Amino acid sequence: MALSKTDWSGLYAPTLDDLEALASAALADLPEPFASLAADVTCSVAEFAEDEILQDFGMESPFELMGLFSGVGLTEDGATPQTGQMPNTVYLYRRAILDYWAEHDDNTLGEIVTHVLIHELGHHFGFSDADMEALEALADAEEQDQ
Repeated sequence: MALSKTDWSGLYAPTLDDLEALASAALADLPEPFASLAADVTCSVAEFAEDEILQDFGMESPFELMGLFSGVGLTEDGATPQTGQMPNTVYLYRRAILDYWAEHDDNTLGEIVTHVLIHELGHHFGFSDADMEALEALADAEEQDQ
């Protein structure tokens, strides 16, 4: 395998702002009715999840969590925000996403950010992890049939 002749000396890892821009673009590309239903969801990018969050999920490494939905989903009466209720938020964790990207060369960074964002928005819509895995498997099977 030949080494690339790209000059890597001036290149840097994508920043928090870079990932936020990718997430904003993914949100802007959501089709209706999802765009309207997710209009009040904020997106925040951090280096890693907080230790308390990792402990709540039983995770030992901050690289295990690429994203998190925080709030009250639409199926849990989240359609009508209560006074004092914090906005529903999707958190994306930069270092975990970059680590995944480095290990999986079959996806672009934008595709990974979009996938994590949409997965977390799925929780806003009331889907469990198992529900979303089943939907992804169904979509993959339909794609292979075409």
